[in-house]
Amino acid sequence: MRSPDSASLLDLVTAATDTDAVGETILDAALAEMLDFGLRRTNVEVVAKRAGVSRATVYRRFETKDALIQAVLVRESHRFYTVIAEAVSTLPTVAERLVEGFVVGVRHARTEPLMNRLLATDPEALLPYLTTHGYAVVAASRDFLVWQGEQVAGKLLPVENRDPAGVAEIFVRLAISFTLTPQTCIPFDSDEDIRRFATSYLAVLIRDA
Repeated sequence: MRSPDSASLLDLVTAATDTDAVGETILDAALAEMLDFGLRRTNVEVVAKRAGVSRATVYRRFETKDALIQAVLVRESHRFYTVIAEAVSTLPTVAERLVEGFVVGVRHARTEPLMNRLLATDPEALLPYLTTHGYAVVAASRDFLVWQGEQVAGKLLPVENRDPAGVAEIFVRLAISFTLTPQTCIPFDSDEDIRRFATSYLAVLIRDA
């Protein structure tokens, strides 16, 4: 699958889904199949049986297996961004939103069943999108955090030569690093540990205007 650029990726994963009830049932079945068997062994015919529809019905909505898998990944990413947005929506400052977004993002990535399944069984398919070919994911997540900050402060301005987008990107890159390599000497076992780290080491990089 071709990597979208950061702008199109952010639009894709934050847009409201237009899938109908049958499409959602198919996506649910495909997600279950991916959780059971990973990407490579996911079978469209089995997905159709799980969903209680014909193969033709699946292919009318998703032209190929790759398109079906991408639709599942987009939907799960949309859920990920929605969880963060809801967690930070009532927080009054940019710094608090960045910290809580980091906490929720790390927690969700650690516990999200599909990501953990793919990291265990299909790392060769997933890891490039988080490492060597991961800039679109990094940039989309960075832009999402900046957008969340702008809901509080309007247009974010650089503070002491620190670009808010650069600070947000540091948050994102660290979150990915801690997800892929969870072993650390830093206390990082609980939400409070993660929040304390983010407050002490990351929030100091930015001050609300």
